[in-house]
Amino acid sequence: MFSWLGKEAGGRERAGDPVQTVTGGLKELYARRLHPLEDYYRFHDFHSPALEEADFDNKPMVLLVGQYSTGKTTFIRYLLEQDFPGMRIGPEPTTDSFIAVMYGDAEGSTPGNALVVDPKKPFRKLSRFGNAFLNRFMCAQLPNEVLKSISIIDSPGILSGEKQRLSRGYDFCQVLQWFAERVDRIILLFDAHKLDISDEFSEAIKSFRGQDDKIRVVLNKADQVDTQQLMRVYGALMWSLGKVINTPEVLRVYIGSFWSQPLQNTENRRLFEVEAQDLFQDIKSLPQKAAVRKLNDLIKRARLAKVHAYIISHLRKEMPSVFGKEAKKRELISRLPEIYIQLQREHHISPGDFPEVKKMQEQLETCDFSKFHSLKPKLIEAVDNMLANRIASLMSLMSQEESNMPTQMVHGGAFDGTTTGPFGHGYGEGAGEGVDEDEWVVAKDKPVYDEIFYTLSPINGKISGVNAKKEMVNSKLPNSVLGKIWKLADCDNDGMLDEEEFALAKHLIKIKLDGYELPGILPPHLVPPSHRKPLQMAE
Repeated sequence: MFSWLGKEAGGRERAGDPVQTVTGGLKELYARRLHPLEDYYRFHDFHSPALEEADFDNKPMVLLVGQYSTGKTTFIRYLLEQDFPGMRIGPEPTTDSFIAVMYGDAEGSTPGNALVVDPKKPFRKLSRFGNAFLNRFMCAQLPNEVLKSISIIDSPGILSGEKQRLSRGYDFCQVLQWFAERVDRIILLFDAHKLDISDEFSEAIKSFRGQDDKIRVVLNKADQVDTQQLMRVYGALMWSLGKVINTPEVLRVYIGSFWSQPLQNTENRRLFEVEAQDLFQDIKSLPQKAAVRKLNDLIKRARLAKVHAYIISHLRKEMPSVFGKEAKKRELISRLPEIYIQLQREHHISPGDFPEVKKMQEQLETCDFSKFHSLKPKLIEAVDNMLANRIASLMSLMSQEESNMPTQMVHGGAFDGTTTGPFGHGYGEGAGEGVDEDEWVVAKDKPVYDEIFYTLSPINGKISGVNAKKEMVNSKLPNSVLGKIWKLADCDNDGMLDEEEFALAKHLIKIKLDGYELPGILPPHLVPPSHRKPLQMAE
């Protein structure tokens, strides 16, 4: 099955081969340690299909989910800055298919039935959802710089009412769950005007159980409401999400208007820019974190496979050898919650590692318990050894790879428009204010600062640290921050401040009070004019 593992000339697996890459190590661990346990206890029939080579080699994927007309397809168009095959945008439910937007040398599309037989794509196991799904699945390929680093999955808009279940012809939530297990990021999009979470959307979100760390929430079209309305919308969204996503942590919600059209309401422009930058930074870092994500998912899968093995072997042990099998099966299914508690105590397993009781009961209804296998300790030990020892060596290899390779980030499209030039995030703000100006930026407020300076008893044009402290502590900033400001402002390191250095200190205090971060090193445009020449000579 695993033809992608290293083999000797005679066809035998090279058990002692050193793992050269993290990806290779993950493949080996899965094939030789975890897959035998999964296969023996029919893990793939209950939880998730077996992993393939493409699952380890594929680029990071981002899944977009939301109700219709929340801007999912427009969001992709905004990131790529170009149209893609199969794209349809409108106020009505337009995207009726799952579209995998991926990199290709030439623009084109591949239908679902052809896609699931391509061994180079990570979608082969989707064939189990049948033609009703495959007819609504396609891959759009195009030469785009963004897609060299990530792939994006566009999903159909979620409807309300029974139409969701009746018209699709396949289990929509099961498909979402399949994608959720394999993607690196799940983005839930909400429209500022349509916050209601329908029953179907609620079920879809619940299908992401166990993948909470991948979820990000985007409140889109926020420029269509004013500040007061936006506060109410945000509060209502958090309340709605709290009822659906059962986690103690508050989900990160990014607020903005993610398309390339002018803002309808500009009073929150700065908020939207900061939020967009944070979201872009999160997506840009996915290639760098891809190996960690795959390792994390493999660990989660291993823990679930172990628990599944304990459950199946326990049910097999409880079955009678000849008579009363059906009655015993019904009894065991009804007692499954009690069996969970018993196994937790026997094997010291956390309750959070067990599959959902109700779903497991439904799956067990159609199974013949007498065909289940009893516990095989060697298979469990192999997985335990993987978790206890082999994972640690992979983590070490991962650190080596990161130090030896350049940082991988997403480039192109909307991502490049936020990094450089005057429209880059934070350009000309805070410590960057005045970077393009010939005049010293502090000069415009210096007359006010000079008045304060001459009340602090300067001697020979300078004030002592004690006198400077009396004024600086009025800002109510903590001593650690004021100490950094002092270090930046005392350009000649003489323990005193002249009038320009004092003005600079006041300017840095203003920067901090306005909510900006202080620079680690004083930028050249902030150096007081009378101190520039000595500093340049010193360099």
